[in-house]
Amino acid sequence: MARLPRFTLPDYPQHVIQRGNNGITILHDEDDYWVLWSTLRDAAQKFACAVHAYALMPNHFHLLLTPTRSNGVGKLMQYTGRYYVQHANRRYARTGTLWDGRYRATLVEPDAFLLPVSRYIELNPVRSGIVDTPAAYEWSSYGANALDADDVLVSPHASYQALGEDAVTRRAAYAQAFATPLAPAFVQRLRDATNKAWVLGGDDFCREVEGKLHRRTRPQPRGGDRRSAAFRRALAARRGAAAEPHHSRDDL
Repeated sequence: MARLPRFTLPDYPQHVIQRGNNGITILHDEDDYWVLWSTLRDAAQKFACAVHAYALMPNHFHLLLTPTRSNGVGKLMQYTGRYYVQHANRRYARTGTLWDGRYRATLVEPDAFLLPVSRYIELNPVRSGIVDTPAAYEWSSYGANALDADDVLVSPHASYQALGEDAVTRRAAYAQAFATPLAPAFVQRLRDATNKAWVLGGDDFCREVEGKLHRRTRPQPRGGDRRSAAFRRALAARRGAAAEPHHSRDDL
C-alpha cells in the first residue's frame, strides 16, 4: 500500500516523531544530545518553525512545532536528519541506515489538543522509566514550560500563553496539569494519528483541514458508510419491506 502523504499546512501545529532504525540507540552521551539539540535549534531558525515542546530520547525524538511555511517541517527534519547522521557516522565509524524510515507526523488541533500533546511528549522519559518525574529529565522542554529554565529552542504557543497573564502563572498552571494522568484513549488516539498520518482534532477542525487540502483527514469507518445515518435508515427500510407479507399478482 502506498504511504499517505503528510499533512502540511503553514501555521498549524504538528506532532513529529523520528525513531532510530530497529530501535537502535541514536543518542549515546551528552555530546550526542547537545549536537541534536543544537541542530534542531539551528534548523528551527533556518526554516521558520516554532518548537513548543520536545523530548530527545535515547532511540527517538519528539517535536511539537508550528511551521510558517508549508514545507518548513519537512525541511527541518531533512536538515536535522542529515546533519546528525554525519555526526554519528564520523564519531562512531559507522555506515548504513540510522533512522527508521521517514519521520511520522500529524496535524494537531491547538485549542483542544496542543497542551495534552505537549504533556505527552514531556512524559516520555517517565513512561520509559528513565526518570520518575519530567522535571528530572534534562533533554526535554519541560524545564522551559513548567520551570524557570532558559531554553532557546522553545517558543510558547498561543494556547500555552493563554494559561496565565505572566510567565510565573503560566508555568504553574502548566505544571499543575501533570497531576492528572493523560487518558489512555487520548494516548492511543495520538499514537494512531501520528503513525498513520491522520489529523488529531475534532469534527470541525478536521473539516477545516479537509477544505484546505481536499483530502480525508480521518480513516473511513470499517464497512464503508455502514455507520452513517443514511445507511441505517436504508437498512431499516429494507428489513421492514422484507417483513411484510408477500402478495401474488392475483392478490393485487
